Amino acid sequence: MHRRLDARAPGFAAEFDRLVEAARDTDAQVSDVVAQVIAEVAKNGDTAVATLTQRFDRIDLAERGFEIGAAEIDAACANVSPELMAALELAATRIRAFHEKQRPADHDGTDAAGVRAGYRWTPVDSVGLYVPGGLASYPSSVLMNAIPAKVAGARRLVMVTPTPDGRLNPLVLAAAKLAGVDVIYRIGGAQAVAALAFGTATIPAVDKIVGPGNAYVAEAKRQLYGRVGIDMVAGPSEILVVADGANDPAWIAADLLSQAEHDPAAQVILITDDAAFVDAVAVAVDALIEKLPTGATARQSWDSQGAIILVEQLLDAVPLVDRLAPEHLELAVADPQPLFDAVRHAGSIFIGRHTPEAVGDYVGGPNHVLPTGRRARFASGLSVTDFMKRTTFLECSAAALAAIGPAAQTLAEAEGLIAHAESVRVRLNS
Repeated sequence: MHRRLDARAPGFAAEFDRLVEAARDTDAQVSDVVAQVIAEVAKNGDTAVATLTQRFDRIDLAERGFEIGAAEIDAACANVSPELMAALELAATRIRAFHEKQRPADHDGTDAAGVRAGYRWTPVDSVGLYVPGGLASYPSSVLMNAIPAKVAGARRLVMVTPTPDGRLNPLVLAAAKLAGVDVIYRIGGAQAVAALAFGTATIPAVDKIVGPGNAYVAEAKRQLYGRVGIDMVAGPSEILVVADGANDPAWIAADLLSQAEHDPAAQVILITDDAAFVDAVAVAVDALIEKLPTGATARQSWDSQGAIILVEQLLDAVPLVDRLAPEHLELAVADPQPLFDAVRHAGSIFIGRHTPEAVGDYVGGPNHVLPTGRRARFASGLSVTDFMKRTTFLECSAAALAAIGPAAQTLAEAEGLIAHAESVRVRLNS
């Protein structure tokens, strides 16, 4: 049964603390399995990848080949209906347009001391994109991960995706073609992440790995961070809806279940100032679950991770939102701007009654790869700058060094770093 909390009741603070701190991440035993897979791929390269792919996906890579070729991609794309292709194209266009505005500007300037200083942005050379196979295969995630990398200017974009029993997902391949993915390999799991990180005879190593996956994929990314860059270690999905009683309960129920259907561990929370609305939404959630093909998953999420919190007034929701720092925040209220202005911590915010989170998943434009597990307190969603690096630079003329060098020499000597000081002194005395 979902939790019900009343912010006005004694003991609310302790109950809310338990909600905030509730563990929803995957079993730690996954770590050992992933470490073994990574070690195998690091040692045996293609052989290990082929063996593990045969074991988990029942695919003989020696027979089928690692790469999904252009002919296979074109054949798969031919099976996508015109309506679906048009939807993908609309999504790609909007996502690209939004992310093109994120390109950062370089800076190059000379200050009063005559010192030239600045920074320039350059893209990473190569990016690996993981795309799940089977039931959790999302073409929208292909667009959200691949397009920012291309906008940033990455020279090579590689996609890995499992194809259990040889099944290709036409929508995923169509999205990859639209987004400009350069090469696609039919491998998945922790072994695919390791192959991208270390490189094999067939698969060149990449500089950064992005994209969603199961617990084993997420753990592989976590363990390999540092050897390669990663987007983030993502946990189960989250949505927090702040809603007043003027909403249609069925709308809010659908919004909550839009995340509950992802994962039994997804966290779905409603905050409202209307006691009658609490009951109305709970009834609507139960009714909708019965109709959903994903109802079994949604039911587990709602019963174990669902919560409705009653507050005195809507602005009382703000400190609760900031403590939870949710992946997705909906503000389904008559005047959302004051709440929007006040909230500090959320992955992405959906403003007003007519902005369901699902629009952001597909065609809104902003990225749907967002921090989970309260990481929105210190992290942001995926953007173009995640595929770029900022390099600073400094240039001193003799006069500029004379102006600021003595202070550098003094500080170096104070730290006991005499060679540091000498490198400045010899120039000042030349």
